[in-house]
Amino acid sequence: MIDESLLDDIRQLNLSYLMLVQRMIRDDRTLAIFRLKLTPAMADALVAAPLSQLAKLANSNQLLCQLTIQDTASFNRLVEETPHEDVQRTHTALLLAGKQHVAAQPAQAEIHHG
Repeated sequence: MIDESLLDDIRQLNLSYLMLVQRMIRDDRTLAIFRLKLTPAMADALVAAPLSQLAKLANSNQLLCQLTIQDTASFNRLVEETPHEDVQRTHTALLLAGKQHVAAQPAQAEIHHG
């Protein structure tokens, strides 16, 4: 059984995440859609949601955010030591962007064939 303090932490993280998502969309919608892997319609729905709806959505025992690194090889490449921090940030961005592109391909295929 999950302890109540862990559930409280999950709910707080969910609300913080949703508020960050709204801020990202307001600051730079295109970049937020790319980074968060959202559809434009979902971005519109999230940015328009009042705090009461965000709180309702956040009040869950499931995390709303998801780690995008799904394999240990990618994880190891991202956390390995590098003497050049700028190169590491660029490498991380490229790896994560590649995950975005791969994830989007099946959805695009359905649109063209469905």
